[in-house]
Formats: sequence, C-alpha cells, structure tokens
Amino acid sequence: MTITKKVLFAALGALVLGGGVAWVKREAITLKVVEKIIRERMQDPLASLPDGLHVALCGTGSPFPDPQRAAPCTMVIAGKTVLQFDAGSSAPRQINRMGLSTGPIQATFLTHFHSDHIDGLGELMMTRWAQQSSNKPMLLIAPKGGESVLAGFIEAYRNDTRYRTAHHGVDTMNPEMSGAKGVFFEPTALSTVFEEAGVKVEAFAVKHPPIDPAVGYRVSYKGRTVVISGDTQPSDNLVEVSKGADLLLHEALHPELVGRLQSIAFESKRLKLAKIFQDIPNYHTTPLEVAQEAQKAGVKAVVLNHIVPPLPLPPMREIFMKGTSQAYNGPMTIGEDGDFYSLLPGDTGLKTGRRWQ
Repeated sequence: MTITKKVLFAALGALVLGGGVAWVKREAITLKVVEKIIRERMQDPLASLPDGLHVALCGTGSPFPDPQRAAPCTMVIAGKTVLQFDAGSSAPRQINRMGLSTGPIQATFLTHFHSDHIDGLGELMMTRWAQQSSNKPMLLIAPKGGESVLAGFIEAYRNDTRYRTAHHGVDTMNPEMSGAKGVFFEPTALSTVFEEAGVKVEAFAVKHPPIDPAVGYRVSYKGRTVVISGDTQPSDNLVEVSKGADLLLHEALHPELVGRLQSIAFESKRLKLAKIFQDIPNYHTTPLEVAQEAQKAGVKAVVLNHIVPPLPLPPMREIFMKGTSQAYNGPMTIGEDGDFYSLLPGDTGLKTGRRWQ
C-alpha cells in the first residue's frame, strides 16, 4: 500500500471515529451549543451599539398574511433610550429574534388604533414586564382615544397578571410594573410628546380617513432625525415635518397590485373581499407618491414599510418600486423585518445591516 493510500485510510478512520464519538456524545454537545447561544442572548444587546440613533424594523407588514413580515413594529434606540413604535402581532418575537429585548423599552408610541398596529400590545407589555429591570412602568404614548385601548388590554390580561405574581412573587413580578402608564395627547401639526436624555419625540397629524386620530412621529437625537409616517395618504404636513430628516420610514401600497387582487376576488365571487381590496388604496400612499414627497422634503434616505400587498416574487418588487428612482434622487428601499439602520452623531451617512440571530 502506498503512503498516499495509508494517509487516506488513516484520515477516513479518524473521521469515522470522530463521527462515532460525536454521535455518542450528541446530547452533551447539543447542550453545550444551546448554552452558548443562550449565554450570548443573555448579554445586554445595547452594550455593543455605538452612541447614536438606531432603527430596528421588527415588523414591516400589514393585515395581509405574509410569512416574511410581521405586523407594524419599529424599535428606535437613541443612546440608551429604547422606544417602540406600534405593536403589531408577533412584535415581541421579532424583537427577540433580532437579538434585542422588550425589557429596556421605556415608551411605546401608537400611530393609530387599527388592529394590525395594536394587536401585539398585550404580549409586548407582558414580556416587557418579565424582562425589565428599571422598576418603572412602561409608558404608552398615543393620541386621545388610546385610553380605551390600554384599559382593554389591561383588563384582558388581568388574570394573567394575577397568576404570574402569585407564581413568581411580588419581588419578581410586581403587578404595579405590569401593563403601562398611559400618556395621551391631542394631535396637532407638530407637538413634543416625549423628551428625555437628549431624545426628543414629536407627534404630527397625518391623513388616514376615516381613521381619526392618526399620527406619525419625528425622533431626534444628537443632530440625527428619523420620521415615522404611520398610515397615511400623501400629507403636506408630513412633508413639512420631514424636511431635512436623515431617514423617512414610510408606509406604501401599490394600487395596481392590489387591483389584481380585487379582480381575482371578484371573479371568485368573494365579493366582500373584493370590496375591501377596492377600498384600501384610498387611504394609503403609493411608493411613487412617497418618492415625490421625499424629494419635496429633501430627506436623505427613504425606507418603505407596511408593505401592501406582500411581495413574494422578485419581479413584484420591481413593479412596486417602478418610477421611484426618477422621482427621488436619494436612496429608497423596501424595508424587511430584521433590517437595522444606524445614524451616528457627527456623521451624515446611514449605516445598514441585519440583526437576525
């Protein structure tokens, strides 16, 4: 037998032996791997972030079923201040999947009270209660009318709250820290609704008839600014508020694609569904209209969210964005769950990345 063959047989034997050992010890190896992952996730997710204004897209979808997108959810981290905007279904799970946590959230802001923007609020408040260490209740900041939304969720979770306190004890699950403390405001063209540790959040009225109130938010920190549109038609007030912003996070609906859904629903005798598809374009903004508004406002970058309809095929994305590059001369992209943007003080750029764990 040649030396080469001997080496090959020896290597093969070592591989087989190693595989056998791994198989015998597979449970111990698996537990070590799991422990490593859990230990990494237990670390402070904010510790490695540079000081700045960070935007995490934890939900870029809409009421349409979409396996790629959770319902509306945006986390903003400004320095050490953690803020949440809207709380659609699966929001807390997507936050966790991004390697972040609901525990540090100081305030959650609602843009309006459509179900897809609030139906994850109960889970968000519960997980924040379990993970927070500040001994301060979370603030729920929303337009007038949010009182009944908060009261409803607190009532729905009343038994759950009682069970968890009884099981874990008051020191661990203090019921006074559960739920949220409501702060409600009357929408105007622009008003400050939160200001702390150098972070300023201003609310502004948008157009989403017949939904009233409906607002967007402008977040500023150390010279950097992000504007979150909420759900809206094209809005002169949004253009005014967005002037010079570093990032505009704006909802978008493509009427032609929704029109195809309407036609198929009608052909299929799904008349109620066809009527809904007919109605929804008139209180949203098209990607082309977003591009035109961004150009007027002179914003530095645009990310689209609340994507309607879902875009499962790559060519649909091209149709969705058609004409936008001619209307707006800055970067404009379709946001995805897991996207992460950083706006650093003293800089003018936008750093992008992904945070799936």
